[in-house]
Amino acid sequence: QVQLVESGGGLVQAGGSLRLSCTASGPTFSSYAIGWFRQAPGKEREFVAYIRTSGGSTYYADSVKGRFIISRDNAKNTVYLQMNSLKAEDTAVYYCAARVLYGGTLRHKEEYDYWGQGTQVTVSS
Repeated sequence: QVQLVESGGGLVQAGGSLRLSCTASGPTFSSYAIGWFRQAPGKEREFVAYIRTSGGSTYYADSVKGRFIISRDNAKNTVYLQMNSLKAEDTAVYYCAARVLYGGTLRHKEEYDYWGQGTQVTVSS
């Protein structure tokens, strides 16, 4: 069983920055691909970014490309989401998720095996 805990959310003005953290339990964290998703009120949960295991390749949704950066520190069992130039439309609950099996597109929530409880990000305009 993998437990994921997100932190770092909060209230920020448009144009500001936040760094979210996703910390996982278990000794095999480095073998999991990690994705970030977000869900705004009344909307579906949507993909934001992922980082793979081997090589740490990353991929971003078009809506955040160039503003958000995903990274991982396997020694700390933690994945980060640095969010810059935040916009009001980035307001949502942000979730991290882990995929145990290698491969997959990692852009669909159904591909992930474990989820955190979420952290609220609110961007005021």
